[in-house]
Amino acid sequence: MSLIKPFAGLRPAPGRAAEVAAPPYDVMNAEEARRMVEGRPWSFLHISRPEVDLPVNTDPYSPTVYAKARENLDRMLAKGVLMRDIEPHYYVYRLTMGEHRQTGLVATASVAAYDAGRIKKHEFTRPEKEDDRVRQIAALDAQTGPVFLVYQADPEIDARLAQSCHAVAEVDLTGADGVRHEIWSIDDAATIRWLSMRFDTFDALYVADGHHRSAAASRIAADRRGPELNPDKPQHATADASHQYFLSVIFPHHQMQILPYNRVVRDLNGFDTADFMQRLSAAFQIQSSDTPVQPAVPAEFGMYLDRHWYRLVLDSQRIPSDDPVARLDVSLLQDNLIEPILGIVDPRRDQRIDFVGGIRGLDGLAARVDSGEMRVAFSLHATRMDDLMAVADAGQVMPPKSTWFEPKLADGLVSHVID
Repeated sequence: MSLIKPFAGLRPAPGRAAEVAAPPYDVMNAEEARRMVEGRPWSFLHISRPEVDLPVNTDPYSPTVYAKARENLDRMLAKGVLMRDIEPHYYVYRLTMGEHRQTGLVATASVAAYDAGRIKKHEFTRPEKEDDRVRQIAALDAQTGPVFLVYQADPEIDARLAQSCHAVAEVDLTGADGVRHEIWSIDDAATIRWLSMRFDTFDALYVADGHHRSAAASRIAADRRGPELNPDKPQHATADASHQYFLSVIFPHHQMQILPYNRVVRDLNGFDTADFMQRLSAAFQIQSSDTPVQPAVPAEFGMYLDRHWYRLVLDSQRIPSDDPVARLDVSLLQDNLIEPILGIVDPRRDQRIDFVGGIRGLDGLAARVDSGEMRVAFSLHATRMDDLMAVADAGQVMPPKSTWFEPKLADGLVSHVID
């Protein structure tokens, strides 16, 4: 089985992409999604967040929600808003955010490779979110949210993808957030064959974002396998069937843009400011700052407390060199401050801590404290892609909320139908 395969994409009809394209389903809440679909009858949110078409406060995990998603998909197909390519293709997807640009390949990736650890993950999944994606895929017979994969940059692949971008893009739109999305089809048989063979030489691909979607695809494939593995499903017997692959967009690692995932905490664990600062000084050099602190190097942190910014520099002797997880900045902050001083042992479940994506900026971070909602905020240096890959290569798991990738892929521009 190939590591990746071309596929007959389900896409907006020519000229309809701007009507269809939507942010990823998991970057907004239900209220925000309802506002986003106002005046947009063909937004893909009607498929990815179908509760927008049901009464307010509808349980998003209700069977009626998944049934509504299928109804909306069928309606968009019947009206010709969405169309499926006749032949299998690869697609080139370029994202431009300000001065940043990244170009990747839209393909289907092997579930078998994922199950075997050749497509490597670095996060735990939450059961309820994974179950949600399983039900969504099963209801639609399609994967509509791409998994964000990364490959070790290869100059020849990068050059081939860049060459495809010389033509006029079949999709060229700019979202409300200012991110430009461009897509080109690759239908040349020789290029398709070359890309498939070239990717097959890789030891691994890496899941950057989309762990719940890839895990759900694996469960769907297991359910639909042939009689040799699942006697109750004799109709799905071929090893390269569409359900054995999942929708992905694969980018070279050196083009990734990871923003920091900052922290805010509700209280100082019973300490007053003076006691808290005294405890910090045992592990950190504390420097007052007249301006907001965005750490420029690893093991350096910004702290906003009592309407003032500080730069915290961790004692270098506290930085492990041989553990790819423990040396991450999110781990250094957790192990040297958040747990031992603020008493937050499990940041996944403790309601005293929250996480703020770097896209919201330092002003957004400080605003959570100034409002009185939170007591202290911490800004971090962004996790590096090499660090993420090292964690995955070691078979370990990143701490919660370690990476925030920007720009985000759009939903609805290319989907994968499971025949």
